Amino acid sequence: MTDPTGPRLAIEPEGIRGWLRGPVEAGGATVVPVDEADALLWAAPDDPDGLRRVLEDHGDHLRWVQLPWAGIEPYVDVLDRDRTWTCGKGVYAEPVAEMALALSLAGLRGLDRYARATTWREHGTIGTNLHRARLVVLGGGGITRSFLRMVAPFECRTTVVRRRPDGPPPAPGVDVIGDDGLHDAVVDADLVVLALALTPATTGIVDAALLERMGPRCHLVNVARGGHVVTDDLVAALRDGTIAGAGLDVTDPEPLPDGHPLWTLPNCTITPHVGNTPEMAVPLLSARITENVRRWAAGEPLVGLVDVDLGY
Repeated sequence: MTDPTGPRLAIEPEGIRGWLRGPVEAGGATVVPVDEADALLWAAPDDPDGLRRVLEDHGDHLRWVQLPWAGIEPYVDVLDRDRTWTCGKGVYAEPVAEMALALSLAGLRGLDRYARATTWREHGTIGTNLHRARLVVLGGGGITRSFLRMVAPFECRTTVVRRRPDGPPPAPGVDVIGDDGLHDAVVDADLVVLALALTPATTGIVDAALLERMGPRCHLVNVARGGHVVTDDLVAALRDGTIAGAGLDVTDPEPLPDGHPLWTLPNCTITPHVGNTPEMAVPLLSARITENVRRWAAGEPLVGLVDVDLGY
C-alpha cells in the first residue's frame, strides 16, 4: 500500500499506458493529478510539445521527470536544469543487444542472401566467421556492455569507440579509443556495430568516407538510430561492394518507405525497429520505474540520469 505522505507522482498524458500506475505504486509513491505532484512520469514517447506545456503550467513543483525510452531525441529541447531528468537508458540493453547479435551473425554468414535465393546452391560462396572476427563497436553504454558479454565466447578482436576513452572498458580485453580514432579503427574490420546515442555530433557519422574505410569484408549493424547513417551513402556502398552488407533495425527515414532501394538490396537485412518490442519493454520499464520511485522516496541516486548538456 502506498503512503499518502510519501512521494506524489503524476502520470501524463492521461489515458496513455495505464499499466504504468502499478510500477509507480509498487515503488511506494501515490499517483496524483499533476498539479499535486512533485514528480512526473511522462508516458508519451514522442510528444515534446505536450511535455513542455505541462512543465510551463506545473513546473514550479515538479522536481523529477522520468522519460519512458532510452533515446530521448524528441525531448532534448525540453530538458532544463530546474529538475532531475531520467530516461530508460540501459533498460532495453539486453533485447537490443540480442538483436545486434542476430543481425551480426545473419550478415556475416550470408543469411540475407541465402534467404532470398530461389535455387539450391551446392556450395556456399559467402560467409565470414564471427569467431575471432575484427569487431568495432561505436558507443560504450548498456547495449555495448550487453553485446560484448554475449559475443565474448567468439573471442573477437574488439575495439570500442566512445566519446570518453578514459575510464574502465565496457568488457575485459577490449581496446577503447576516442571518437578521433574512428576512421582508423574501422580499417579491416569484419563487423561494425552502432550502439550509441544520437546527438548532433553523431548524426551522419557513418558516411561515404567511413564506409570506404571499412572495406569490402565489413558488415555494418545498426541497432541505435537511423540518423547515424547517411542512407544514400549506405545504398551506394552496398550496391558497389564498398562494404559486404548491412543489418538495420533502424533506418532514416523511419518507417522505411515501400519501394526504397534498401528493401531490394540482397546484402541488406532490415527489421522494423523491433530490437525492443512492447512485450519486452513493459516488464523492463516497469522494473526501472519501480526502482527509481523507491530510490526517489529514499533519497538515493536515481538510475538512468540524463546529462542535460549532452542530451542523453
